[in-house]
Amino acid sequence: MNATTPSTDGAPIRIPARSGVAVRLAEGTTIKVINTHGHQVVDTWAFNQDDIGESMSMEHSRTALLKVIPRVGDSLLTNHRRPILTLVEDTTPGVHDTLIAACDRHRYAQLGVVGHHDNCTDNLAAALATLGLETRETPCPLNLFMNVPVSAGGELKFVPPVSQAGQYVVLRAEMDLIIVMSACPQDVTAVNGMTPTDAHYSIG
Repeated sequence: MNATTPSTDGAPIRIPARSGVAVRLAEGTTIKVINTHGHQVVDTWAFNQDDIGESMSMEHSRTALLKVIPRVGDSLLTNHRRPILTLVEDTTPGVHDTLIAACDRHRYAQLGVVGHHDNCTDNLAAALATLGLETRETPCPLNLFMNVPVSAGGELKFVPPVSQAGQYVVLRAEMDLIIVMSACPQDVTAVNGMTPTDAHYSIG
């Protein structure tokens, strides 16, 4: 896990497969999150730099947007109902997820995994720790590129992403914030096409 002081040259920075990174972003800065190989989910969190207790909230965002999936121009809100990230560009088919909790050791135990399995909850904690920070709870992430269709009957299904290699989203910081991105380690269900891979990001 690592923390990154963002450069402004736009060079892509690796998010290692199965791991997470934490990045400080100033208000107005944009970050491009790239699905390098096309089938990798990136669990994404954002926290107010001045108060980590204020974090991006999928529940509050869905209430404000009246949407399950944000679209270009939509702002994601915090648990204090303030804009924290705005989706300003999306070259994917626009399929992302705001419903599914980050994977954790309990999830893998339910899926029959014995022993340790890398997970996004631990990745969040480890990435924040590189900044000397911790959060008491794991907020529900914005699961970029994750494909969880909702049927007419309300059932959910885990299927591979529909994004293609090199497609990306661009998010703009609406306050000074810390963004954490985890290249999801899930290899038991189909959400990463069964094979977690690196993703990348760039600043500005």
